[in-house]
Order: sequence, then C-alpha cells, then structure tokens
Amino acid sequence: MNFEEFKNCGLRRSLDILSGKWKPLIFQNLFEKDEVRFIELWRNMPRVSKKVLSEQLKQLEENHMIQRIEVYNFPPEVYYKLTDKARELGPILDQLHQWGNELAH
Repeated sequence: MNFEEFKNCGLRRSLDILSGKWKPLIFQNLFEKDEVRFIELWRNMPRVSKKVLSEQLKQLEENHMIQRIEVYNFPPEVYYKLTDKARELGPILDQLHQWGNELAH
C-alpha cells in the first residue's frame, strides 16, 4: 500500500475518528442513554478535564458522530446524542469489546 492508498484507507479514517483516550467512554455513555448532558459525561469520567472532554466531543461532532444540543435556560444546558451514523457502530464496538476481553484472558 502506498501513501496515497493509506491516506484514503477506510480503516485509517475509522481509527482516526475513534481514537482518543476518552472517546470509548463517551460512546459508552451515549449508547446507554438517548441524550447526556455535558456535566453528566464529565462526572462519569472524573479524571478528564473539562477542556479535554470538550475537545474530544468537538472532534466527534466535526466527524458527524454526535450531535450537540443547546438548551437556552438559565443556566444553559448542553446535551449530546449519537447520530444515526454513530449508532451503526454499536455492533462493531460490541465486537471490539468482546475481542478485547478475549485478549485479556
């Protein structure tokens, strides 16, 4: 495979979208509930800074994996939910989870 083929490789693009220390936990939280508030996500991942979580969420939004929903209350609320494209990842992520568990044994 040459560089151009690698650059356009579907596996590489997929891994670019999914890579990030906190993205698997973001997906896990969003698969469990339809919509999750930013603060709830952050509390479920207590070692992540709000800045890093925001960056990873922004990357997922730019890649059309999540949708950001702003509710203009006081105080304002921000929710995140998976897009239909991201929901297609459910079975794939389940398989990766099982495969990783098998490697651990």
